[in-house]
Amino acid sequence: MSTSHEPFVATGDIPASPPPSSAVGPIAWVRQNLFSSVSNTVMTLLGIYVIYSLLASVVPWLLLNSVWNASSLQDCRSIDNGACLAVIRERYLQFIYGFYPNEERWRPVVAFVLMLVALWPVLFAGAPRKLLFGSMLYPAVAYWLIWGGTIWGPIAVMAGPIVGIIVYRIVDQVLCRLMDEGIAGILAVSGAVLVTVAWWLFAVAEVDSALAAVLDIGLEPVASDKIGGFLLSLIIGVSGIAGSFPLGIALALGRRSNLIFIKAICTGFIEFIRGVPLITLLFVASVLLQYFLPPGTTFDLILRVVIMVTMFAAAYMAEVIRGGLAALPKGQYEAADALGLDYWKSMRLIILPQALKISIPGIVNTFIGLFKDTTLVIVIGMLDPVGILGPIRADQNWNGIVWELYGFIGIFFFIFCFGMSRYSLYLERKLQTGHR
Repeated sequence: MSTSHEPFVATGDIPASPPPSSAVGPIAWVRQNLFSSVSNTVMTLLGIYVIYSLLASVVPWLLLNSVWNASSLQDCRSIDNGACLAVIRERYLQFIYGFYPNEERWRPVVAFVLMLVALWPVLFAGAPRKLLFGSMLYPAVAYWLIWGGTIWGPIAVMAGPIVGIIVYRIVDQVLCRLMDEGIAGILAVSGAVLVTVAWWLFAVAEVDSALAAVLDIGLEPVASDKIGGFLLSLIIGVSGIAGSFPLGIALALGRRSNLIFIKAICTGFIEFIRGVPLITLLFVASVLLQYFLPPGTTFDLILRVVIMVTMFAAAYMAEVIRGGLAALPKGQYEAADALGLDYWKSMRLIILPQALKISIPGIVNTFIGLFKDTTLVIVIGMLDPVGILGPIRADQNWNGIVWELYGFIGIFFFIFCFGMSRYSLYLERKLQTGHR
């Protein structure tokens, strides 16, 4: 009996077959990136061996044989030969706060939480824009929480920029009738800055004293020599980063200015600061700066260090941003002129957004370097995390311990620096407008 075989005719589209597992997925990635050639295979195997050797030594020492409960280094060694992490367990509060009074340590904690809230609308576009007002108030609130004293001093400091803005608008309106708008704007900004600085130097103390005599509202004052550890590093690092960015933009614009006087001042400042080591500037802040102040003037050491660190980072920031400005095609500047925009509007709306986008890697690199350089304040006797090691190792119970302490400090700086680098990549991806 024979059967007839009819040809199969598809009545619809045949779905595409999935690609072979060797072409996509983890297997394909491993073959392409780790074993694509003989040399890559050798380097991969060598890297695996090095990583295995390191982990085989570090993991048992740090995790399996570590000691958390002991009262001295000798007790740790008698229990096990691993890492003596008991010193971290006993002194971690000192690493965090330095010698900040125990009963007042809630204040730095509140300041740190508020810092995260203040940074939210600055770093992420999805945050409510109304929170930017709180971000502007945060520096005064944080200063008041950490150092204490009356509340009127920080309020008077925050009033300085308001006075400067009022002066800028008045001077700008008057000078625009007499000269070119660009020159008038630069002179108005210079006048506003001088008035703001004068307000801070001469008016803040008087306003604070007058208002405190009427209504004394404040917290228990804490001396600067009590502030140390990670708290000190965060104060110097965050303040330096927040201050150096706008100052660096101003210096970069000033160096490219057509006004010889402005250009000379900005160029001289940048070249001088970049030609002097940060340690030298810290010694100036610690010792020499006091000789240039009027007799009897008290200038907080941490504030002096913050100013010097900010100036140092701003000089490098200015060159990074100037590179971004130079990288823009000339047509962008011509387009701004063709739209009839004045100097400040063209910079704010067209030039600076593009220049800052180009400069993101260099800007974040400067921020990371600045944050790590905060450990240099140990040379002027300030007890940052590295400076805290002295009192701890001077204790007879922990004399001779090294790796555990430096490793703990290294992890702290790695977390913050790695976080900044990841945010940099996030920002670059978010602002990416070209085609790959």
